[in-house]
This record gives sequence, C-alpha cells and structure tokens, in this order.
Amino acid sequence: MTKFSDLNLDPRVLQAVIDTGYETPTPIQAGAIPAALQGRDVLGIAQTGTGKTAGFVLPMITLLAKGRARARMPRSLVLCPTRELAAQVAENFDTYTKHLKLTKALLIGGVSFKEQDMLIDRGVDVLIATPGRLLDHFERGKLLLTGVQIMVVDEADRMLDMGFIPDIERIFSLTPFTRQTLFFSATMAPEIERITNTFLSNPAKIEVARQATASETITQVVVPFKGSRKDRQPTEKRDLLRRLIDAEGDKCTNAIVFCNRKTDVDVVAKSLKKHGYDAAPIHGDLDQSQRTRTLDGFREGALRFLVASDVAARGLDVPAVSHVFNFDVPSHPEDYIHRIGRTGRAGRDGKAIMICVPQDEKNLAAIERLIEKEIPRAENSERSTVHDEITSSEDEVKPRRERQPRSRKSRDRDEKSDTVAPAPVAEVSESVQQDAVAEKSRQDDRQHRDQQQRSDRPRDNRNRDRSRDGGRDKVVGMGDHMPSFIALSFDDRRAS
Repeated sequence: MTKFSDLNLDPRVLQAVIDTGYETPTPIQAGAIPAALQGRDVLGIAQTGTGKTAGFVLPMITLLAKGRARARMPRSLVLCPTRELAAQVAENFDTYTKHLKLTKALLIGGVSFKEQDMLIDRGVDVLIATPGRLLDHFERGKLLLTGVQIMVVDEADRMLDMGFIPDIERIFSLTPFTRQTLFFSATMAPEIERITNTFLSNPAKIEVARQATASETITQVVVPFKGSRKDRQPTEKRDLLRRLIDAEGDKCTNAIVFCNRKTDVDVVAKSLKKHGYDAAPIHGDLDQSQRTRTLDGFREGALRFLVASDVAARGLDVPAVSHVFNFDVPSHPEDYIHRIGRTGRAGRDGKAIMICVPQDEKNLAAIERLIEKEIPRAENSERSTVHDEITSSEDEVKPRRERQPRSRKSRDRDEKSDTVAPAPVAEVSESVQQDAVAEKSRQDDRQHRDQQQRSDRPRDNRNRDRSRDGGRDKVVGMGDHMPSFIALSFDDRRAS
C-alpha cells in the first residue's frame, strides 16, 4: 500500500502531513502527486470528499520550497469558484507549510483592497483567488501574472456553472505559456473538456471514480410530496422538513439543508429557528464576515443546521456532516453530486434526503440518468397526515354551522307544521287525483270556448288576434292583401 513517505515529498512537507495524522494517501492523491512532482499537467476527476485539495497543495509546496517570490509577481496561482472554498484552500496551505517559509495571499470579495494590496506588494509564493477579484487587482495595475509557474483550477465544473469560463480563459492568456497547469473537478462537462484540451499539454488524467458518482457510504432517499393546496405547499413543505429531521433523531448530529434560491434559504433558516432548531443561513448575498462566522460555527459544532445555497455545495470540507437535506431538487444534476458529497466524507457513513414536489420530477429524472441508478423513494406519511388534519378541521366546522340559531320565521313555520295533524297517505293521494281530473276538465272547456270564438270572428280580426298572441300562425309575405299598383301593372301588360 502506498504511503505519503513513498511520494517523494519534501521532508518538511511530509512532517506536516504526519503531524495532521495522515499516513496513507487517497487514490486521487496517490495518482496526482507523483505526476505533479514530475512537472506534468494534471487533469484530476474524483468524487467530492476524496482529498483533491491536498492532491495539488502538497506537490505545489514541494516545488515552491526552492526559490523566492518577487513583489506583485506571485509564483503560483490557485483559482476557486467561491470565497469559502478559497478560504479553505488557504487553510490547507497554512497547515502544510508550517515548517516552510512560504507566503500566501487570499484575494476574495468582501475584504478591503488595501489589505490585499499590501500582501501582494511584499511578494507572495502562493496566490489564492476568485476570478473576479483577481481581475479587479490586475486591472488596477496592482498585480502581474507573468511570473506564475504553477496554476491550479479547483472545481472547474463549478466555474462553468457560475459563468467564469470567459474570465478563466482571460487569466490563462495572462500567464506564461510554460506554466504547469492542474485541473481538478468532480465532474467533467464538455465545455471544461474543451478548455483542458486548449490549455493543458499532454496532461496526466487521473480518474479514480466514474464521473458523476456519489460515494457508496451515502444512503440516498427521495421523499415525494404534494401540498394540499398550491398556496399552502411551501408551509407544508417546511413542516415536512422538520418532521424528517425529527424522524432521524439522534442520528442527525448536524446537517446541511440546501435550497435552490437565496430567498428560500433565509425563509427556511428563519422557520427552523422559530421552531427551536439551531439553524443559520449562508448564501452569496450575505456579508463575508457573517458567512465566515456561520461556517466556522458549523465546523466547530456550535451550529447544528446550516441552511445553504449552492455556495456551500462545492469543495467545503466539514468532515463530520451526518445528513444532507435537499429542500429543493437541484436544477443541474451535477449539483446533486456536490451537495450530497458534503456527507459521507473520508469513509464515514452519511445520509442524503431529498424532498421532491411534482414540478421537480423532471429534474429528479435527470439526476437519476446522470448517476445511472434510481434513488429509493420513501413512503411519505406526512402528505396523508396533513390531508387528514385539514379534513378533520373542516369536519369540525360543519357541525358548528348546523348548530347556528334559526330565524324566527323558520321557528314559527316549524311550530305550525307541528300543530297540524298530517293526513293519511291514502286520502292525500286520492284528493290529489280528484283535483287533477277537475283541473284537466276545466282546461279543456276553456280551450274549446276559445276555438269557437275565434272561428266566429271575421278573418281580419283573427289575424290581429294571432299577432297579439305572439305571432302564432302569422302569415309570411303580403298574405290576402295586394297593393293596387301591382295589379294595375299586370293589367297594363295584358292590354298591350
């Protein structure tokens, strides 16, 4: 079995690794470190939680151990898609360089430009940055990238999702052609493959697992859910989330709850906190200091539930996350791999539970196509429970309506009906038949008299009566009358 001592790392780097308690590298580390130490370009594809960060940090430190940085010209560059991931990479450098005199700078948004400029002016060996803030410093004339010897792109597929590909291409054009390039990602989209073919030279491809696969230590479950009514669905969905958390009991030591929208992150976090759950939100619109405090509290165990957007789905290393709850089905199938990869890390067991409403079934099908297996469905008793509660509440209202006081008129009518003795059924039916026969004979007599009167009247009066009766038997055209001028024209024609 390969050990870190077999990878030709600098002795001071190796000592730092031993101090952290690691002896055996993960498959991605065992494949990427030797190729990187040889100076080759590397394309690393592996599941989240497999140690990709150490796979490029350790060889970079070994290669940079010799040499010295110059002002405004970093010797290496690490690009990360989010501030949190960049800060995590910086922490890894601090851990593994404690026996070396290497300097670093972290360029992320939400931090003063002045402090970052001071670090760059002194010269740094390792520059860790998000693409936007890096280009801001470059355009302000505070940074030169012509001295970059090693360039790393971490979570390359996330760069594609966040629209950083044009920035990445521009940054590549600002670095020397002779640089060494390391690409690491959990998935490999076609656009990323195009960039690797353009900017990597004969890379060593290390793929330790099939692309877009989740760790076997993660138990995956989908909970189908449909609200009782469209306007009630968000509230009932949050209630279902709390029921699922309670159902896990003590097994759920901590968890990350992922939402698709930032507004939902705030609403879900507020709802959990209102019902007594220790929860806090984290997304891109929050102040950087607040995001850092929230993430640190979750890592240290002071915070039990982290409600997050996809800003926390990529690369964040919190080793002991027991559960991941997908409050929404992710729109992009690859995001599902990264989300559930926050649990079950480093060989630990984890559980990923996802709530799926009817309108998200299309996204769920895309996820199952990507991972090439069907995610087990859980029986959702919550849906019937909610329905029963609503039905029972409606049933409770109905008796109350029946017990409403009746009007005085209805009470008097009921009292009168109670005082009159009902007639026997046989007598009632016989009297009804007699009345019907008498009424029929009267109608026949009236009809016969009307017909007799009409026959005795003159013809003109009959026509006038018909028009009064609504136009029945009305004569169409001129009828019995003809204008005299028409008759004259006929007579003149015969005379001629």
